[in-house]
Amino acid sequence: MRFTSEQRLDDGALEREFTLGEIPGILWTPASASASAPAPLILLGHPGGLHKMYPRLVGRARHSAEAGFAAAAIELPGSGDRPRSAAAEQARADLRRALQAGEPVDDEIVDRLVPPLVEKAVPEWQAVLDALLSLPEIGGPVGYSGGVIAIGVRLAVVEPRISAAILFAGSFVPRTTFEEARQVTIPLHVLLQWDDEGNDRQAALDLFDAFGSKEKTLHANMGGHAGVPQFEGDASARFLTRHLR
Repeated sequence: MRFTSEQRLDDGALEREFTLGEIPGILWTPASASASAPAPLILLGHPGGLHKMYPRLVGRARHSAEAGFAAAAIELPGSGDRPRSAAAEQARADLRRALQAGEPVDDEIVDRLVPPLVEKAVPEWQAVLDALLSLPEIGGPVGYSGGVIAIGVRLAVVEPRISAAILFAGSFVPRTTFEEARQVTIPLHVLLQWDDEGNDRQAALDLFDAFGSKEKTLHANMGGHAGVPQFEGDASARFLTRHLR
């Protein structure tokens, strides 16, 4: 892992951009983090475009730092300045056409777009997690929050270092994710925007029902995709504090 920039935010949190091989990312650590008092870590998922998403990510990271957590985000494969996949670009174009025409998005389009992303993104997250946990100021346990829900589900299944997850039911769900959801056992806090214009509410409810976790909570709020209420940030922080402390 190579750090490429560093700045101290006005609340004392340290923000560092890094690269790990071809993977760019950002790490935020609270002022209290040190080798003698390593901070628990939250992996911040997002839908792609690390710098486009920066204002929202830094807000989530600051909220995490206030609670004593370090937070990290990485760029998804095929997003930002990373190389594009012709197959993924065609699937995105087909998805946009279906949405603009008001047509249902069929499983074939979702399967061309999401599972290949999951197959690439999850091993990258695991490699970054290895590097982050080797830093003296970062320690376990680890939580996951947000992003493409299929990535979060796969990580919850295959990554034993993740102790709890906050999942945003705001992205398309391939059929394989429903099968994987039954294998999830960690505590889950799931957010659903009831009027999310681009996604299937019933599919989100079916996915929640499929999760195998004994502790799983669904927070549904009125409003569209970007309208998650501010108070949900506080509820999410309490959830992670309960399970990562």
